[in-house]
Amino acid sequence: MYKRVLLKLSGEQLQGKFDGGFDAERAAWIAHEIERATTVGAQIVVMIGGGNYARGTQLVGGGVQRVTADNIGMMATMMNAVALADVFNTEGLPARALTNIKADQVADQFTHRRALSHLEKNRVVIVAGGIGRPYLTTDTAAVSLALELECDVILKATKVDGVYDSDPHQNPDAKRFASLTLQEAVERPDIKVMDKAAIALAADHDQSIIVFELLHEGNIMSAVKGDTIGTVIS
Repeated sequence: MYKRVLLKLSGEQLQGKFDGGFDAERAAWIAHEIERATTVGAQIVVMIGGGNYARGTQLVGGGVQRVTADNIGMMATMMNAVALADVFNTEGLPARALTNIKADQVADQFTHRRALSHLEKNRVVIVAGGIGRPYLTTDTAAVSLALELECDVILKATKVDGVYDSDPHQNPDAKRFASLTLQEAVERPDIKVMDKAAIALAADHDQSIIVFELLHEGNIMSAVKGDTIGTVIS
């Protein structure tokens, strides 16, 4: 079993039944799935994306500069984090939102000590703002954060049950991998589950990643317990 894990959630997973925005019912379901994992003693860090509100790379152009667009994307993650923390706490799962962007009126600033303090008090730590700088994705931020907080593994929650050599929604013959090395994940162009900078950072520090389907009851618990699930990249 893993004692401390980083769960990477995309913004799109929080829009649930809507075309965009935040679905509180989906967030409540995620809260209950995470709570099950905490009952076995696991500490949970969540790195949240913002694609349900804004993606920096999609906003560039028409006068919007890349740095501005990335900053908008990071602010979108902050909206998700504070909403998610509210839902988690309402559902009985103690949680705190921290941000790598300075916004004291909205959420506490992320610091290493503050995050560890919340984890030691058995609170879920939800981190917004990516890495706090443009040109870096929340996937890269997730790996950096997992290393900083000495997480045992990164749990990358996706729409499918692991890593495939092509999109299984478009190719019925797509092959799923039970396991991959970090080096394979960096070098193979058909592996697109995380951006290459994120995987390269994980490879540099031997940080294992488990890619699994979020919307399957019990999957977070199974991943935390170390059960065979999804695709292991190590």
